Amino acid sequence: MDHSVLIALGLTLFAGLSTGIGSAIAFFSKRTNTTMLSVSLGLSAGVMIYISFVELYASSLAKMADIYGKATGNLYALLSFFGGILLIMVIDFLVPEKENPHEMVEVVMMSKAHHTTPLSTTSLARTGLISAIVIAIHNFPEGMVTFLTALEEPTLGLPIAIAIAIHNIPEGISVSVPIYYATGNRGKAFWVSFASGLAEPLGAMVGYLLLRPYLTPSLFGILNAAIAGIMVYISLDELLPAAEKYGKHHLAILGVIAGMLIMALTLVIL
Repeated sequence: MDHSVLIALGLTLFAGLSTGIGSAIAFFSKRTNTTMLSVSLGLSAGVMIYISFVELYASSLAKMADIYGKATGNLYALLSFFGGILLIMVIDFLVPEKENPHEMVEVVMMSKAHHTTPLSTTSLARTGLISAIVIAIHNFPEGMVTFLTALEEPTLGLPIAIAIAIHNIPEGISVSVPIYYATGNRGKAFWVSFASGLAEPLGAMVGYLLLRPYLTPSLFGILNAAIAGIMVYISLDELLPAAEKYGKHHLAILGVIAGMLIMALTLVIL
């Protein structure tokens, strides 16, 4: 297997399996540091938004203009950007809000702290398993995002993998905690959470196998814009609302600004 493919797959694997970090935090820390989680989620959003507009979408505009001319190329890039948003929106809307792990993390953490009325073991187990399935569905396109970006530009793949890894940590909590409360089995809860992250490298390999014969400059231009759209949607729909829930508004925004600054400095240095 090509060296660049191995690097891209490794970064995708790292991002996906960070759900296991969420499980570890849930099991071995006395209480979750919600301030740190808020800043981290904001930072992840800042990294994704900055990369999306400054690097990926800009790269798509340049590629498509070179191939199709400025007017037509800009149109294709624009359609690809909103096509990426539409794809991730459809995936999100297919999941009922009450079953969405991004809506349940807060409830799960409150239950862990015994601030809510305990749920039945059946209900908790169902919550954890549905969370795992939904997260796997979400992680599939995220895996393709990380892999294809890293395949074309490894220096961009690393910060994207880190940003998605941070974003996956609370998802790991939302899977492992209800399963643990339902079964009393830490090992089972951890491995179900861990397995849900495997959808990212799976998405990476499926995407690569399907698109490999067609990986032309034109397709990379389309993918760059679509990936930018997907990451902007994830940032605005998932990361920022979660950061606001876990902490204060200014902490979340501070995290966003810090993420943008770190990404800008990284790109200058690299």
